[in-house]
Order: sequence, then structure tokens, then C-alpha cells
Amino acid sequence: MRQCHNSLPWRFIKGCMTISDTLFTSPKQAMDLLWARVRQRGDLPGFSSAVRAILGAMRGEDDREFSMTKTVLSDPALTQKVLRLANSPMYAVFGGQINTVSKAVIVLGTEAIGHLALGLKLIDGLSDVSDESENTRAQMEKALLAGQIARYVASSASTRDAEEAVVCSMLHSLGRMMVAFYLADYWLAIQTRCAGDGLAEADAVRAVLGMQLDEIGRLIAQHWGLPASLVNSLQDMLPQEVSEPLDHADWLAAVSTMATSCANVLHHNNSSTMEAISIIANDYAEMLGLEVSQVLTAIDAVQANTQEEAALIRPAREIDMRKNAPASVGKPDDTLNILANGIHDMREALQRISAAQLMSMALETVYKGFGFSRAIAFLRNQETAKYVAHMCFGEGAQDILPHLAFGDAYQPDVFHAALANDKMIFVENAQDQKFINKLPRWWKEQFPTSRSFIVLPLSLNQQPMGFIYGDWDQHLFPSKIEAAEILSLNELRALVMQAYERWQHACNGAKVKGR
Repeated sequence: MRQCHNSLPWRFIKGCMTISDTLFTSPKQAMDLLWARVRQRGDLPGFSSAVRAILGAMRGEDDREFSMTKTVLSDPALTQKVLRLANSPMYAVFGGQINTVSKAVIVLGTEAIGHLALGLKLIDGLSDVSDESENTRAQMEKALLAGQIARYVASSASTRDAEEAVVCSMLHSLGRMMVAFYLADYWLAIQTRCAGDGLAEADAVRAVLGMQLDEIGRLIAQHWGLPASLVNSLQDMLPQEVSEPLDHADWLAAVSTMATSCANVLHHNNSSTMEAISIIANDYAEMLGLEVSQVLTAIDAVQANTQEEAALIRPAREIDMRKNAPASVGKPDDTLNILANGIHDMREALQRISAAQLMSMALETVYKGFGFSRAIAFLRNQETAKYVAHMCFGEGAQDILPHLAFGDAYQPDVFHAALANDKMIFVENAQDQKFINKLPRWWKEQFPTSRSFIVLPLSLNQQPMGFIYGDWDQHLFPSKIEAAEILSLNELRALVMQAYERWQHACNGAKVKGR
């Protein structure tokens, strides 16, 4: 059986020996201590809250795609990583450049993006604690390596969800990571029993903690509310002969076990590494529905791309910068380029997606392109004779969304003026006392910190049907809308109107057919 080979300084081993006198008498005692330590030190920084947001978007019944887009965009670092992986060779089968999260969600699917985001947030959470101890860092590196192996192996099994396999594989050692981080003294006691007493790791873990590491991982995953399929995959599946293909749950457990075993071997990297990898590949290939050569090729690809994939671990200084940075930094230097890329995505997808999906892409493009504090899409509801906010990006925008509605009867304010004339309006200083009377009460109540904003009207058959709103808060550096950017905005809204015109024709055709 596999032995523990970690070399530990004697002063640490000596300090842990007294733990043997206070072994847990039940698994509950071990978990109680673990949760007590979590409360003392805090959960994996930012991970649990992010997990809840991502899972909420995956489980939502309405506007799942937009909810997932909004969840990813709320984290700039996650946004860049999702787009980078969406454009990686792994997804080359989809073809074309993906410039917006909205398109990535549409092309890859909500489930795939959700699993991808979960995996990346796990890496971020582990990166935040990676400097705490050498043990935690080592476990994090092995978890990341297991995820890489799973991605390449799962891509060979084209009927499987690669990103779900990645998340399951990275979380497969969740119990090990949590014990190494929160119960470091007990973890060192386990290593001592392996090194000093010659125990197999499983026996040492059972002796010290009263339960196995995969049991701890499943209990933690359940506590976090992770999907049942993911929780069930956090169990070690021994090699076995199979007479028929594994079901999805067992396949996830098998690929996770295989990836974790390979990661442990590759991490130690000694003279017997390739022999051990070959044994693991032979043990699991048939279970995974693959040839041994396919598994070995996937592992070779991981080793060849280790440096590139390792870039997903953010340096500590980048973490600190992101924590201290405001939610929005204002207008970026490459606004025209961002707008052009977003419009390219919209034009490519125009004939294949719904009007609402294209609106999501347009809103994201405007939000990111100008670095707005908020970007909101309003649509006219003919039955209530009101303009009502339907989609929003930006910190705090979701909270005020229910309050963003106003009548479509003409009023002498900038919003009705823009809609009546079908012309974009840019207000450079909304707080100017000479201008304040041109702003409606609902705007003053809901956007008291806004300095500048645009209103981009949307008209169908020469009738206003809504508008895109974007603003910069007062704490941001003052910015303007340039002439070239206005041209891009007009091109963007023309694409949105084409989508809604097609949608209207489809609705009218359905009505005629139904008569």
C-alpha cells in the first residue's frame, strides 16, 4: 500500500506527538474541531460565498444564462480566466473567438461555465491560503494538477462533461486540503505515523482522525451545498473490472480517483514516476471507457502544458490588489477595442440566439467597454405602459432593479427626450444644479452617486421599445464619450434591433398560424 514520504522537520514532529494522547473517539469530534477551526480562521477566503453565487446561477430556472454571466462578471479575475479557457484549444471545436462572457455561456452552456467557474474559484480560494504552510501549498498544487489531468482525460471521452470532471477531481482531495490547513497539527501527526511507524496513510488517518479523508471531504461538500453528483464523486474508487459502461456518478468518481492518484505521483516526480503512471492508466482506462494510450497521451499533454496551466494560480500580490481595488475603475484605455470585440460576438451570434441573449451580450459589451459603474437594459411593457428594467450589471444594481420603472407618457426629462428623438444622450455632469431639474425623481432616488450617464434608445418600427443605460459614479475619474465610440454604440444598437425585429416577426407569424 502507498506510504507517506513527506519529510518533516523534527521540531514539528516532536510538537505533534502529544496529539496521540488525545485521539478522537468519534468522527463527530473530529468534524466539530474542524468547524471550530474554520470559524476561528475563516473559511477558504472568498470561496464559500462565490460557490453559493455560482450554484445559485446554475440552479436558477429563469434567466440562467444571464445570471451566470452576471455572476462571472462580478469577479474581474474570474472573467478573464473564463474567457481565456473558453478560447483555449480545449474548446476549439466550437470555433471562433469568444470575447464576452455572455457568448461563452451561450456557446458552452450554463452547466459547463458553472463548473468551470467553480473550479477557478477553488484555485483562487486555495491560492489565498497557499502561503500559510508548505503542506497546504503542496495539497493545493496536487489538486490543481488533478484538475488538469481530468480536463485532458475527459476531453478524450467526448460524451462527458469535461468541466464537471475538473471540479470533481480538484475537490477529490478536499478533505485532505482542509485537514492540512485547519488541522495542521493533526495532519503532521498523521505524517509522523506514516514515516515513523510505517503505517499506510489510510490507516494513519483512521488512527488519528477516526475517519477517512474522503469522508471528511463529502461532509464539507454537503455543508457547502455542492451538487449531489459532486459530493458523491468525493470517494476513492478502487480499480475494478467492468462489464458495462459506468453510470455518470461512478464515472466521475473513477476519473477523480485516477486524476488524484496521477497527480500525487507526478508531484513527487522520482525515478519510478512513469512506471507508476502506467500502472494507474492500465487500472482505470477500461473503467473510463478509454484506451490506455489515450490516458497516457492526456497525461503527457498535461506535463507539456504545466507551466501555462500553472498561471491560473494568482500571485499573492495580485490577490491583494484585487481585494483593494474598487468594483469599477472607470473607462478603460482600450474602449474601442472592447466594443469592437463585443460587436463581433454579437454579429456572429445574431442568427442563432434569442433577442434576450443578444441584449445580454450588448449590455455586457457596454458595461465592460466603458467601465461603467452600472449598465441596465430597460424595455417597454405595453400592458402597463411603463419602461421596466430587465437586466443589469454592476455592484448594487440588482438591489435597485425592482425600483427602476417609469411611465411611457412623455415627461420633460432626458430619458423621454432620448426616446422621442431616437438619439443617444450623454450627460457629463448629472449633479450640476442647472441640470438637475431635467432628471426624473426615480433617477435621483436610485442613482444619487452617479456623475455621468448615457441613454442609448432602442426603437422598433420607429416606435421606442426600450433603452440601454450606463453610468459612472462620482468616485471614478471623469470621462467622456468620443465620436468613434458613438459610432460603435449605434452599430451595437442596430444589431439589437435586428434581433428584436426578427423576434417580432416570429411572434406575428405564430399568431397568424394559430388562427
